[in-house]
Amino acid sequence: MNDGVQSHTPCPGQAPAERGYQCSSCFIRDEVRGIHNSHRVDNIPEALRRYLEQPHWLYVATFADGSTKVGTAADGRKQLRLIEQGAVCARYVARAGDGMVVRVLEDAVTAVVGLQQAVRAGTKTAALTRPLAAGELDARNAEAAESVRTMLADTGVTGFRTADEVWEAPAQFATVLETPCELYPCDPGAGEHGMVISAVLGATALVRVDGEETLFAADLSRLKGRRLEYGPFRTAVPALQAALF
Repeated sequence: MNDGVQSHTPCPGQAPAERGYQCSSCFIRDEVRGIHNSHRVDNIPEALRRYLEQPHWLYVATFADGSTKVGTAADGRKQLRLIEQGAVCARYVARAGDGMVVRVLEDAVTAVVGLQQAVRAGTKTAALTRPLAAGELDARNAEAAESVRTMLADTGVTGFRTADEVWEAPAQFATVLETPCELYPCDPGAGEHGMVISAVLGATALVRVDGEETLFAADLSRLKGRRLEYGPFRTAVPALQAALF
């Protein structure tokens, strides 16, 4: 992290991942790993403190199956954060003066409104094979966002203002949402695979596989922390998948 801006650095030793998608050495050096608990502890690293000192946004995001969560994004990552999350629709509901305040608000939303703070990547990918109608998803998101704004007005927390701003998803997301597909039948994080990516929504890729007419939704988050070897590989689609087509 440099001057409050997050950056990703390749592992110097290209060591295998041990914790999540980091080796133990990189995990120790990670200056932002404690970000989600920063508002609950007394001492935080100076680099993380600088990051938290910038304005942050509170958002409500909805995914293809209607799952809805509350989340936060630094001012400079306001758009990118929701692209990374793979949201189908989202609204910004508050802008806080710093990252500490926004996380207090996030916890309050979970406690009072009941919105979760995380949705599994695999759940997001599976949902894209049977997405709900765009109008229904937007209505669910708008309702949840309004519930959060109403709740925020009574929190007693200072250092933020409510917001009512709709996030605009990248045009490419529509390709994934509007193209019929099935769940990729193998685990992308193990074995060999041969796929051609047609479009991407968050960590989900819409892919083609040799010998198959059906397109698949593959969860590429499974590749985090894994070393890839490129070559003339193929995806061995299980015979049982034929029943789905």
